[in-house]
Amino acid sequence: MPNMDAPIKLGANLWNQYVEWPRFLEGMLQAEDLGYDSLFTWDHVYPIVGSWEGPAFETYTAMAAVAAHTKRATIGHLVTANTFRNPALVAKMITTIDHISNGRAVLGIGAAWMEPEHTGFGIEFGDRPGTRLRWLEQSLKVNTGMLAGERPSSAEADRYDVAEALNLPAPIQKRIPILIGGSGPKVTLRLVAQYADMNNLGNPIEPLVKSDAILQEHCARLGRDETTIERTVELQRVVIRDTREAALAREAELLELNGGAKDDEVRPGSAGVDSDRIIAGNPDEVAEQLKPYVEAGYRHLICGFPPPYDDETMRRMATEVRPQLEAMVG
Repeated sequence: MPNMDAPIKLGANLWNQYVEWPRFLEGMLQAEDLGYDSLFTWDHVYPIVGSWEGPAFETYTAMAAVAAHTKRATIGHLVTANTFRNPALVAKMITTIDHISNGRAVLGIGAAWMEPEHTGFGIEFGDRPGTRLRWLEQSLKVNTGMLAGERPSSAEADRYDVAEALNLPAPIQKRIPILIGGSGPKVTLRLVAQYADMNNLGNPIEPLVKSDAILQEHCARLGRDETTIERTVELQRVVIRDTREAALAREAELLELNGGAKDDEVRPGSAGVDSDRIIAGNPDEVAEQLKPYVEAGYRHLICGFPPPYDDETMRRMATEVRPQLEAMVG
């Protein structure tokens, strides 16, 4: 297991799109060997960067295989699309991954947002974001109850019809951490304050800091100690070379390999790739770009790596940037 009290934790979010299985698994093993503390992938059945009409692995089965091949890093999804699965089944699935990994599972979950994959797979999308957030809250009650050894049932008006669901065998961990992704000020961050052990927000830093202040307000209203919630940040794309110019050139190559994606281009059904979400440069420049997150109290930095996963970036982030970030904390 990673050192949960380490001054800095590095995560690797390896995109599950436009990649063949041997390289996906190899990339996960490579990240663990380099000392990354957490391994994630997206929970999408269509690509979300570049053209969505391309290859993507189903992520619970994929990460179960990753769990079986790794030994130390935590295993999770950034984040589970709540709409895809019955919440009792999700609790069962993450418990199974906890056993496969010998107690390294993290339940990352969010409300979901990509309509084309719902339409294509016949999954109910909901009429608006508020509907999906209401479904997420209903699911969290089931998830947390089952993972705690209780036998929760859905309320009569809920979307789900769970009746005293039993979760055996129980998880190996006394408590599987729940990570909620999202920054919605009224509902999502309240759900973080109520249910989550971890919150995941994305770069850049300015909206992240504003969202964190709102999270603290929700915690204060609910009587939750906000320091018990681990803050994580997803750095959408990280590329390291000796110069920023070379790093940006490599990033453009990686995006092209992901469905012809380009900076600041948003295609229908795609998340887009905002240019302000790229962390790029030499190790000193990358450390300087990450300094505001460390100063804001973020100690778990999850690096997004587009396929085919850049070996040099993964290595230099772990061996050259990480020591600088640890020195900032020290």
